[in-house]
Amino acid sequence: MSPLPMTPSTEPLLQVEDLHLGFGGIKALQGVSLRARPGEITAIIGPNGAGKTSLFNAISGFYRPQQGRIRFDGQDITGHRPARRAAMGLARTFQNVALFRGMSVLDNIKLGGHTRLRANPLNALWYLGAAQREEMALRREIEREVIDFLEIDHVRHQSVASLPYGLQKRVELARALAMQPRVLMLDEPVAGMNREETEDMARFILDIQEERGITVLLIEHDMGLVMDISNHVVVLNFGQVIGQGTPTEVRHQPEVVRAYLGGAAPPAKVAA
Repeated sequence: MSPLPMTPSTEPLLQVEDLHLGFGGIKALQGVSLRARPGEITAIIGPNGAGKTSLFNAISGFYRPQQGRIRFDGQDITGHRPARRAAMGLARTFQNVALFRGMSVLDNIKLGGHTRLRANPLNALWYLGAAQREEMALRREIEREVIDFLEIDHVRHQSVASLPYGLQKRVELARALAMQPRVLMLDEPVAGMNREETEDMARFILDIQEERGITVLLIEHDMGLVMDISNHVVVLNFGQVIGQGTPTEVRHQPEVVRAYLGGAAPPAKVAA
């Protein structure tokens, strides 16, 4: 499968404008701007310490930038709390697996869907009436739309602690999908995976984009994956954007090659 074609006339769904973020004397982000168009995969690459995860934390609301704006579907969300951003349709995974290890796969995934539940606190506390019906509907939806989609039905009742690393990453992706996101932010989704696991994850990411129309924002060091599935690539170095464009354009930009690609363009295809 190949990514959807670029549509330059489409307005961005997520827009970062002149973002500055610092911690004491450390400048994590210095005037970073980027646009993620609807239904496209935008990759963010750069060396370790370039500011990629800091950018994700600012977009998702964990960090508050000192300067700049973040717009989602035309609305300024710079001051919104993480929970409000999640309710609006921003979901993310983390560089290190962030699951509740003592809980089952199904229960971990259901936590993502709880941002959409509307039962009042009293009914939810006693698990009565509307709360029970809502919970059961959520479970059916997750089983049909998420668990089957990511091919993890065979482990849904297992504790996540018993799963191999690659499946744990897939469960974390499932939890994010249970939020029904409009923008899905993936922080190194194939880090530590073998070739087969990487190809599976690449296939799922493309299916998320192509079949569900979800906008994907991707941080990844696997250049084969990035070049294979991305519509647009943004390159960071020392907290600044040093290049951006299509994968073909970026792989031949001299500053990008010097800073990150090691002086040679990466292979065109690695992932399936």
